[in-house]
Amino acid sequence: MKHRTILLAIVALCAALVAPGAPAAVPDQTVLQESVVVSANVIRLGDLFSGAGKRANDTVAYAPAPGKRAVFDSRWLYRVARAYGLKWRPLTLKDRAVVERASTTIGRDEIESRILEALIDNGVSADVDVRISNRMLKIHVPEDAEAVIEIEDIAYNPRTRHFTSIVSAPSHNSRPQRLRVTGRVFLMREVPVPTRRVLADEIIRDTDIEWISVRADHLRRDTIMHADQIIGKSPRHSVRAGQPIRVREVRNPVLVPKRSLVTILFKKPRLTLTAKGRALDDGSDGQVIRIANAQSNTVIEATVVGAHMVAVHTPDLLATNPE
Repeated sequence: MKHRTILLAIVALCAALVAPGAPAAVPDQTVLQESVVVSANVIRLGDLFSGAGKRANDTVAYAPAPGKRAVFDSRWLYRVARAYGLKWRPLTLKDRAVVERASTTIGRDEIESRILEALIDNGVSADVDVRISNRMLKIHVPEDAEAVIEIEDIAYNPRTRHFTSIVSAPSHNSRPQRLRVTGRVFLMREVPVPTRRVLADEIIRDTDIEWISVRADHLRRDTIMHADQIIGKSPRHSVRAGQPIRVREVRNPVLVPKRSLVTILFKKPRLTLTAKGRALDDGSDGQVIRIANAQSNTVIEATVVGAHMVAVHTPDLLATNPE
């Protein structure tokens, strides 16, 4: 009986040890955080190690600048762990922690926009565009700071169109970043361009035109600058939407296509003579083109006066039909 009681006690103890839901007694573990993003200007022990306990909020290093990162190697991390009584040691010398400072980014477009405003305030024409020299420039400000920049100083040379400025961010901060930013100013021109792809020999209407700003140094000498040079014209070849058009790319609409049949007219008071012919050239209104007389096959020159209609100034060589 005594042995049976002891056996039951052992079984009950084992069942209690393996019962589901029973918490395991696991000692606190310190684990290195290999990749960390911080918002503050300092790095705390708990940023680098989980399981840091009561010392987790202790400051151990300065954080990098906003948008930058700092790398802490295994030796430095081991010294910090020992100094704060953490049970951690590197597994290899390659162990490290990378800490990045969270930030808000002010991009190039915003910087150029603020510089343009400053230039206009200093008397520069508003019909310009600003390009800073460092095309990759970005300004990182603390995540909790206002993402606003200020132009503290700017100098502009109207002859070379170059400028030098001092940019600070965040604005109205007691310790802002200050950067020297240089660049150039470009004159801009308003240019009429198609709103859609216009095919060859289509007539361009006023509804097919919009205006865009283009750098003057990007325009060719024969670029069309006035809408009346485009409206009512036809492209010699198709033109793309949003692209400036050159003078040689458009012409008056073709009223007489090459190889088409035409009516040849000779008009005098009370007399109209007509003949049939075939156009040897494309012809627009008022343009002189070559026509082959359909009966005599003689080639003459005639002036385009309408769709599939040309006129001559002498009745010679016409096979006439009085009307």
